[in-house]
Amino acid sequence: MKTIEFTYHLKDIDAIAASVLEHLDTKTILFNGSMGAGKTTFINALLKAMRSSDVATSPTFSIVNEYAIPDDKVYHFDFYRLESIDEAYNFGIEHYLDSNHWLFMEWPERVEELLPEDSQTITITDLNDHVRSLKLTIKTKHLIKKTAIKTVKF
Repeated sequence: MKTIEFTYHLKDIDAIAASVLEHLDTKTILFNGSMGAGKTTFINALLKAMRSSDVATSPTFSIVNEYAIPDDKVYHFDFYRLESIDEAYNFGIEHYLDSNHWLFMEWPERVEELLPEDSQTITITDLNDHVRSLKLTIKTKHLIKKTAIKTVKF
């Protein structure tokens, strides 16, 4: 496993998002961090780096939001309100997991048994009012050649 750490001021979030995007080896990204740490804010910056004109909003109540990017789409999940794995099956999570589109998942521990092995994890920590720490973890031993992205192209 490999971890890359970034410390950034919120005014620099777009540059950090572009840098993180260059290090992604999969389309399934798990977002960890406490409530209010900036997960959705960082997802919004990633969408901008992916040339989306959509604005990310927290899917806490809808569970999943869809955003358009050139030649693809992003599904943004917030599993915070899920009380059981059955709820994930009820909204058709397997359809999303099999879609070959980008999957951004907040509170992934609530559906841990369903998570693809080739996922990467971003952990965001609020250091103070305007500074965040971001750790990108790459599970290199789980990368599968046929699903891993070698070059991110947009």
